Amino acid sequence: MTHASAQPAAHETAVYTHGHHESVLRSHSWRTAANSAAYLLPELRAGLDVLDVGCGPGTITADLAALVAPGRVTAVDAAEDVLAKARAVAAERGLENAEFAVADVHALDFPDDSFDVVHAHQVLQHVGDPVQALREMRRVCRPGGVVAARDSDYGAFAWFPEPAALDGWLDLYRRVARANGGEPDAGRRLFSWARQAGFTEITTTAATWCFATPEERDWWSGLWADRTTASVYAELAVDGGHATSGELTAIAEAWREWGKREDAWFMVPHGEILCRCPDASPVPTRTAAGPPGTPGRPAPPPRISSDASGTRRRAAGVRR
Repeated sequence: MTHASAQPAAHETAVYTHGHHESVLRSHSWRTAANSAAYLLPELRAGLDVLDVGCGPGTITADLAALVAPGRVTAVDAAEDVLAKARAVAAERGLENAEFAVADVHALDFPDDSFDVVHAHQVLQHVGDPVQALREMRRVCRPGGVVAARDSDYGAFAWFPEPAALDGWLDLYRRVARANGGEPDAGRRLFSWARQAGFTEITTTAATWCFATPEERDWWSGLWADRTTASVYAELAVDGGHATSGELTAIAEAWREWGKREDAWFMVPHGEILCRCPDASPVPTRTAAGPPGTPGRPAPPPRISSDASGTRRRAAGVRR
């Protein structure tokens, strides 16, 4: 069994853009396995061991733990303070099969082949080296297991009405995130990153969050208004010379005004990847004239399927 070796300092240059201000946790605590990891749920069953990377306040973690019990969920995050909230969520739900630890996804402190499922939600957009992160996730995943990742894609966000100030918000956020070492348009890059990390059996899907009811609009616009003026993101924007405090205040007010519109609508798209780790069993072979499994010629490689609707489908020849 091997553990990750120390990684170059470049992997540590990414700064988490959002931080853990209340306005951020307000959003993260809304997330569930159903609304944020539906593409993974068919792979889960009782008894599996799961690693949840970048668990944040632990609401998705708790759902995963309930689904795989008596299997265990190990949840890790780079920030110790948010793990206290995650532990509290697990305790409130009476879950005894979840444990929490500080970890760096670039260099996970677990032996090879430790977990049946390795999951990361909205993580790869914030790390310094997403390909290395996926390699580490693959290393700790058992043969036949799955590595699953989902990230939003800021460049594909869509909304209506379209005030110029929200265009400015998006441009500002992308500049700040990239200055921090992240990639805000991660969703479209997940498939490429997984291939670079060495995965060959990859199912790609896409899914969205949509905020359109009065309650959803008020919640979404309010948390971004608050985040724009009071979170770590606001500090990074000003300290990095990307915006003035006055400009941030104007963007926050635009968010609040947008949220009052009865016809307001907002869509957040996500890319998703489900990567199967190779089995230890031999690859089936066939001859030119014989059926699969006969000695001679290797069977054709599995095809990789994509479904832009968000519904997972698997191409012929790809194992479940």
